[in-house]
Amino acid sequence: MRRMEERMMLMALHECEGIGWNSIDGLLKIGDLSYQMMNYSTLDWVNVGLRPDKAESVVRGLSKEVIERQTRQLTDRGIEAITIFDENYPTLLKESHQPPWVLYCLGRQELLHTLGVAMVGTRIPTAYGRKVGSVLAEELCDAGVTVISGMAKGIDSTCHEAALGCGGNTIAVMGTGMDVIYPAENRSLFERIVKQGLIVTEYPLGTPSHPGLFPQRNRIIAGLSVGTLVVEADTRSGSLITADAAMDAGRDVFAVPGPVTSPKSRGALHLIKQGAKMVTCGKDILEEYESHLSQAITNDDRLSSQIQKKSNQLLNEDLTTDEVELYHILEQGPFSVDQLLQQSHWDFGHLHSVLLSLIIKKQITQLPGSIYKII
Repeated sequence: MRRMEERMMLMALHECEGIGWNSIDGLLKIGDLSYQMMNYSTLDWVNVGLRPDKAESVVRGLSKEVIERQTRQLTDRGIEAITIFDENYPTLLKESHQPPWVLYCLGRQELLHTLGVAMVGTRIPTAYGRKVGSVLAEELCDAGVTVISGMAKGIDSTCHEAALGCGGNTIAVMGTGMDVIYPAENRSLFERIVKQGLIVTEYPLGTPSHPGLFPQRNRIIAGLSVGTLVVEADTRSGSLITADAAMDAGRDVFAVPGPVTSPKSRGALHLIKQGAKMVTCGKDILEEYESHLSQAITNDDRLSSQIQKKSNQLLNEDLTTDEVELYHILEQGPFSVDQLLQQSHWDFGHLHSVLLSLIIKKQITQLPGSIYKII
């Protein structure tokens, strides 16, 4: 119960305007978060270390109406928030420098627990950079590696698209709120990743694009990955910030060599001089993680076995095939009727019939707003 209280309070504080990573860190160092803080006055918050302006913001942000609205907005969009207190918070990210307190997710959350390699680079790549990025992304995906990047123009988008094109796994880390797609031209890419991969961000809904947010985003890209590959970058590229974050987290750094006459290769060549491993093919990266990839295959087999076992258990409980299918959809989290229609591809009448049957069989329950969840 205490952990649940801390989780709810952490999410509420995280969404308060003006409350950043350091503010929450300071509060947690003082003690546990609890529901009692919901009733704190501005003075109470000042007494626990917040500045008066931040204290006023927290008092406004912790109102019941605001929290209910924020929760409803996430649910309506199918977004799930994972806090650092949750068991499914990615272990690698938790071990990185300043891990986000809350991670908003849209798509296949299981990818957070796969072997991931970050692929980053310039926003204005050469034909060479685009070609190399595509080839390497495909080679990594074919080996079962998840390609992680920032959905920016250039190398980021190239690598995401290559991963999607070969049926591989990819995670995009945004530097804005989930409802603010940046750059706007990547809306189609965003929608494809939601369907086939995973979108994550630490920023609440409505957070607009701001230059200062992207360096912070880069630490998450590096934190989710066992290693970071700089495909093509000049000496001022933001991708070098990701490489620095990887080194700070004790992760591997790789770089693709390029023409010494090309400004777009100077950043990558500098990293190689500094000790980054030179990469000319996917094998140069994969050979570093052979044992991890073998374990990942074993885990995939074990997961498939567990899923099949669960399905058999449900069928033994007199559930129909359609009821089992809908149950597995709801295992991903609470969904509205509209979201279930999209997920199941059924007509409304059939969906309503299956939902009603699962409720009668006490497998699921209906929440306010026509939201359904597993009991």
